[in-house]
Amino acid sequence: MAMQAHLVELERKHKILENELHDALVHLSTDDLQIVELKRRKLMVKDEIERLRQTASETLH
Repeated sequence: MAMQAHLVELERKHKILENELHDALVHLSTDDLQIVELKRRKLMVKDEIERLRQTASETLH
């Protein structure tokens, strides 16, 4: 169950980053480097979510 809790936390972080990225894109004054960093962090979290899901799937089989 710890893996499921970790997955839920990562999904929460991904949603927060998605919201931050949206806000940054709406505000034209946001630095391009900040946008790139938010996208990078969001992708890292997404990759970790996919790794966990893959691990969970392999564990069930």
